[in-house]
Amino acid sequence: MWQDFAIMTINIIFSLSLVPQVIEGFKKKKGLIEFWTSIPTTLGLFVMSYTFLTLNLIFSAILTFLTWILWFMLLVQKIIFKTH
Repeated sequence: MWQDFAIMTINIIFSLSLVPQVIEGFKKKKGLIEFWTSIPTTLGLFVMSYTFLTLNLIFSAILTFLTWILWFMLLVQKIIFKTH
């Protein structure tokens, strides 16, 4: 199904663009993303991943889940490092 591959490709780009942000947060020991950005994004990506799974868009579900993990790491950085 072409939609699965299109969504998967977009999520690969999203994930790759988040990796430097996650690494930078650990290097600087700062939570660089605001709560009110990371919380709804994290929740939304989790719901989207589950939704893709129920639609049998397996690749999209997996890559959206990967993007969710990266956003969740940004949220955890914000909590752990408590940067204002």
